[in-house]
Amino acid sequence: MNIAIIGASGAVGQELLTLLDERRFPCDNLRLFGSKRSAGTSYTFRSGQVIVEELTPDCSFQGVDIAFASAGASVSKQYAELITRHGTILIDNSSAFRMDEDIPLVVPEVNAADALQVYEAGSRRIIANPNCTTIILAVVLNAVHILGHVERVHVATYQSASGAGAQAMLELQEQHRQVLNGEEPTCRKFLYPLAYNVIPHIDVFMDNDYTKEEMKMYHETRKIMHSDIRVSATCVRVPTLRAHAEVVWVQLQNPLSIDLIRRAIATAPGCELVDAPANTKSPTQSHQHEVTNTQLPYPMPLYRSGLNNVAVGRLRKDLADPRSFSFFCVGDQIRKGAALNAIQIAEYLLTKK
Repeated sequence: MNIAIIGASGAVGQELLTLLDERRFPCDNLRLFGSKRSAGTSYTFRSGQVIVEELTPDCSFQGVDIAFASAGASVSKQYAELITRHGTILIDNSSAFRMDEDIPLVVPEVNAADALQVYEAGSRRIIANPNCTTIILAVVLNAVHILGHVERVHVATYQSASGAGAQAMLELQEQHRQVLNGEEPTCRKFLYPLAYNVIPHIDVFMDNDYTKEEMKMYHETRKIMHSDIRVSATCVRVPTLRAHAEVVWVQLQNPLSIDLIRRAIATAPGCELVDAPANTKSPTQSHQHEVTNTQLPYPMPLYRSGLNNVAVGRLRKDLADPRSFSFFCVGDQIRKGAALNAIQIAEYLLTKK
């Protein structure tokens, strides 16, 4: 297999490199592409060094089997035809093609078979990777949707700095240092200081006063799950470095017992149940950084960074509606919310080739 990564120097591009090696993805030749600024940078992959090529209209992707793109929607739109011209499959991590009717939008635990559309006659050879918050939500919702129809979902997200890229993570760390030193925090990636703050605004506002990020969750969930499910979201940036959290309220067409829902989530692909309130400890009982996920009473971003599964806890019936229940979930935005999901799509295609 000949593989390419577009946006290799970014947070997701670096995670793709790590996961290709970690998961032993078949790769005989790897090409890395980036901007003029990152061109010439060298990265270690397996037993050798790979130098980043500048992505230009003169590049050729002939002979590349799968290309992973994570360089933003404008780059994907500009270069998609060039990348796929000779049969390369493009797995795109941007928002460029997610809602195109002829482009599959795939979360492998939910709708992997949709990816096979790239082999159909006339296909554009593009598969879209959903938005990070949508992926995290859909993995859990699907486990329940199999049991009974999900009608409505209300969700509040707690999205880490990593969702805005590697530079945003560095900015958050810098802001914390500046605030502690009595300095004015520098804002380049965020509209307002994120350190010691939360910002209830991710992406641009739409005409209905929801943000684009919130509307992504509405539209993408319906497309992935092939359902009329309605999702109403409020997306909030919080001062954590990595892994997104979501508080979710789910209304079912018919009520289900919490025990049944709990078993479904615990055994669902891509999910991990971390829901043991009895394990709650006081700060004096142990150093909290020394506990493992199996000992935690509920999932937290600090302990989910670098892990593949979406962790689910605080699972309980909704006191306001007998058909509803709620939960708290956490997923690593750079892994399952981006790079891992893309690689899982490619792994699925290899099993069907």
